[in-house]
Amino acid sequence: MATTDTGQEGGMQSVLEGIRVIDFARFIAGPSCAALLGDLGAQVIRVERPNGGDDRWVGPIGENGEGALFIQNNRNKLSITIDLRTEEGLGIVDRLVQSADVVVMNMPENVLKSMKLDYERLSALNPRLIYTSVSAFGRTGPYSQKLGFDAVGQLMSGAASRTGMPDQPVRTPVQYVDWGTGMAATIGTLAALMHRDKTGKGQRVEAALLPTALMMASSMIVEQGVTQCNREASLNRGQMSAPNDIFAVKDGWILIQVVGQSLFKRWLNLVGKPEWLEDPRFATDKLRGKNWQVINEQMNEWCAGRTREEVLADLEQARVPAYPLYTVQDAIDDPHVQETGALQPVEYPGLARPAPMVRTPIQLSDAPLTAPARPPLLGEHTDAMLAELGYDQQAIDTLRTEGVI
Repeated sequence: MATTDTGQEGGMQSVLEGIRVIDFARFIAGPSCAALLGDLGAQVIRVERPNGGDDRWVGPIGENGEGALFIQNNRNKLSITIDLRTEEGLGIVDRLVQSADVVVMNMPENVLKSMKLDYERLSALNPRLIYTSVSAFGRTGPYSQKLGFDAVGQLMSGAASRTGMPDQPVRTPVQYVDWGTGMAATIGTLAALMHRDKTGKGQRVEAALLPTALMMASSMIVEQGVTQCNREASLNRGQMSAPNDIFAVKDGWILIQVVGQSLFKRWLNLVGKPEWLEDPRFATDKLRGKNWQVINEQMNEWCAGRTREEVLADLEQARVPAYPLYTVQDAIDDPHVQETGALQPVEYPGLARPAPMVRTPIQLSDAPLTAPARPPLLGEHTDAMLAELGYDQQAIDTLRTEGVI
């Protein structure tokens, strides 16, 4: 079997050791699900076209053309190249599927059927197969055949209407819908593997961008559905309490979030307004959110002319939650991030310096996750995987000559 150095910690068996995952997915949601399964110890085989998947080359950061998204999302994977449009390529896929425990897809249902990668055909080849599919809208409903990226979830969940200002909605550049969908698909896949342990049967697992985005916007949706409040965007200001905003200091910005009576009392003592504790305008979080202008004015006055370090030190002393606004480089350099090993430098051919790979934010005491191994070069493991599947060297050479691999 083709292998990769997983960097498994502590010599203990990983949760998914012995599980094989075939990753047909692209970009974020599907590949991140497969990568998480790899972090948990599964062997993950990424299937790409002979010239590489589109997501390999997005936002290139190295001399070979691979992008940051690819570097992060394809850790702990092997790479095999197959032209899925050919009969010979489909034959390779069939052998892979018969050897697999999980396949991960993120194409619309009609495309999967046209490529003969649909659940019905693959599960007939391997009844124990867990077939994890990721899409924009799911398999049912009027939008089921539409394509979509992360932003479709941000906009259609209502979240982007509450970001920015009423005259300028803003979507976040952080693809939280994609990453969240990848985590949802991972949870579903793990549940399906547990179910298979009990029944011996595989099944289909589905995750989609819009349902994930709706879940992440759920508190806003519940409030709107019940109260019909029609809240408008308010930039960085929270509307349910105050002070709850990003404030300017002499050398940057800080976030402060005061929620609940105890925190509000501590904040009042810090900024010299203890009498406001008896002011009816500020009796509850809801009222403080309504009268935020007065509270924010006091906070701005307290911050004026003071450095970020001074402001944060006083807030921490008063036990009021406050945090600095970081650049991305600040986040990389943060001592807590460094000491806890949240980032792991990973070498990759063609990069000017090691990539700071973000480790999976999960810890297990008795079954440690694998340390991120570098992503694969295009087709790096094709020959080894084909040999394992029963192809001899002459057959492999012929497939390469014919452009199948």
